[in-house]
Amino acid sequence: IATWKGDSEAATKIRGIDKANYDATHKDYSESIDALQRATAVLKKQSHDRKQASFAQVSALQTMSLIPPEAKKTLDLFLAQVSQEPEGLEVSAPEASGYEFQSHGVIEMLEKL
Repeated sequence: IATWKGDSEAATKIRGIDKANYDATHKDYSESIDALQRATAVLKKQSHDRKQASFAQVSALQTMSLIPPEAKKTLDLFLAQVSQEPEGLEVSAPEASGYEFQSHGVIEMLEKL
């Protein structure tokens, strides 16, 4: 009977160690899954294309005191060029995005994890 009690106590001690290891691993996995879900949510919120700077934003640079005079002259020339209407067969290019979101593959990979 003493041997059985010793075996029972040893098995109980081993189960306690195994449970502590399981709890630590479970907590780590749970935190990792939560972090992946939050990262996916952040990426999905940012999954849209950004427009290029508008001419109003570019023309606002002319009034900034940090811009050197040479750069202001260049901006004036650029804005004067843009305001001209296309003549004859000149065709303007389609509007492009300033930044196109390219992380759709990352989102898909995170969702598969």
